[in-house]
Amino acid sequence: MAEPSPITDQEFALFQRLIYKIAGISLSDAKKILLVGRLTRRLKVYELGSFTQYYRMLATGEHPEELQTMVDLLTTNETYFFREPKHFAFLRDEIIRKRKSPTTFRVWSAASSSGEEVYTLAMVLADNLPNTPWEIVGSDISTQVLAKAATGHYSLARTEGIPPGYLTKYCLKGVRSHAGTFLIAPELRKKTHFYQINLMNPIDAEIGEFEVIFLRNVMIYFDPQTKTRVVHNLLPRLKSGGYLIIGHSETLNGITDRVEAVLPTIYRKP
Repeated sequence: MAEPSPITDQEFALFQRLIYKIAGISLSDAKKILLVGRLTRRLKVYELGSFTQYYRMLATGEHPEELQTMVDLLTTNETYFFREPKHFAFLRDEIIRKRKSPTTFRVWSAASSSGEEVYTLAMVLADNLPNTPWEIVGSDISTQVLAKAATGHYSLARTEGIPPGYLTKYCLKGVRSHAGTFLIAPELRKKTHFYQINLMNPIDAEIGEFEVIFLRNVMIYFDPQTKTRVVHNLLPRLKSGGYLIIGHSETLNGITDRVEAVLPTIYRKP
């Protein structure tokens, strides 16, 4: 089959509106090359000659699995273990060590990507709550990265940032066919759960409440209206007295007055 027709500005605008509607992501004009590079192969799979044809196929609602594939391809999932380490130090020193309750300590990584943040949290909780039950929920809009996260299986190149003691205690080095990789220890993985959640929508109460919610490095892709919507969807799931932690390049100024700043990027719900 011949190559699909080059994308037009009008076609690119259709996809900008579509990904904004679904995921709240504002795709800048500079991302046109990225979009073309990632979606052209999908046009070829369906033997479509133009981006308009692909858009129409998605817009009918008759191919939800392909709509999810498009979302997976266009969402950014950069992450690594112990990213922005001051947040984990605060979790350990100010939240966990000052906690008095014996109940299950629950944390939600609301934009968990391929799972590095979830398993970083798991290492910190396992090390600092040896006699208290704990649970971590990871969620993302992308089913592709969630499938990766659930395995807890990573390249050894990803270990940078993991403290040596944690690496020895909680990471199993692969051998033979798994050489060059490591697996998160099963006692950590069994306390983590991954769900597909679109933060643009009201959050199902069945997920429960959390003492800490991490919402880091995702709001940079949202406009102010979407940030407000997402934060207000999350806050009912945060316990009174619980903490909402966002990325170092983000702020909740002008977004919500329902939490109080404790430190830059760390907020507490009264």
